[in-house]
Amino acid sequence: MKNRSITLVVILTALLSLMATQTIYAGWDPREDKTESSNTGNREVDKAISRLKSKDPGLKLFFKKAYGYAIFPTVGKGGIGIGGAYGEGEVYRQDKFIGTSSLSQLTIGFQLGGQAYTEIIFFKNKHALDDFTSGNFEFNAQASAVAVTAGASADADYDNGVAIFTMPKGGLMYEATVGGQKFSFDPAR
Repeated sequence: MKNRSITLVVILTALLSLMATQTIYAGWDPREDKTESSNTGNREVDKAISRLKSKDPGLKLFFKKAYGYAIFPTVGKGGIGIGGAYGEGEVYRQDKFIGTSSLSQLTIGFQLGGQAYTEIIFFKNKHALDDFTSGNFEFNAQASAVAVTAGASADADYDNGVAIFTMPKGGLMYEATVGGQKFSFDPAR
């Protein structure tokens, strides 16, 4: 029984490690829309923002009106019964970098596979952003994200001062799990 538990942990760790690796691009994709670019100074963040705006142009309004946002260009998620997710991102207040954040999640329930996705959290006002940056912020299991597709943002709205959007990057995962996301915040120096 002990060997079976160790084997499960090794497989889960290997799966999560595999998902955490990213595809290396040559740096130029002719399909990327350069007309509405972002310039955060972080290439991965800029590419993620460009992909989000390209997939759903309605997100431009969220970028324009939100008090701030946290963006996680790549979140890796995987599991076999017990799963987890992890991603690193950046936090912005009125388009100015204010720090870094990490996202972690532990889930228990029916799940199998792995996937990578981009996640962005918009903060409607100062209070919502201050809650996020105050330390250990957490979404409960009922928090829901809008999958980014053309026009999806048209019906999206803030819930408790935050609006969450995700966009798949790759992989396949089947799940019916319970678990909330936790975030840490490190202010810029």
